[in-house]
Amino acid sequence: MLSASAAGQAGSGAATFKNKCQLCHGPDGTGDTPLGKQLQAANLHSKDVQKKTNAELHKVVHDGNGNMPPFADQLSESEIDQVIKFVRTFGKTAKK
Repeated sequence: MLSASAAGQAGSGAATFKNKCQLCHGPDGTGDTPLGKQLQAANLHSKDVQKKTNAELHKVVHDGNGNMPPFADQLSESEIDQVIKFVRTFGKTAKK
């Protein structure tokens, strides 16, 4: 069970994900959206994404990577960390 603060962070990470990430990565994180397909957005459930360290994911969100734009000017360090916590929940529900 998550502590209240961890649950709150995952919740705010979910809200930030919905506002900033969902357009490309989709509500389920698979990247299965028209824009996500066009830009080849990463499937956030994938082992390639989930095996990255939090620091590596932070760098991708902060600096951008390939077709993904940087979010350093749109998200605070704390917001990026919260989004990463939310993205980690996709790894727990990985499709077999």
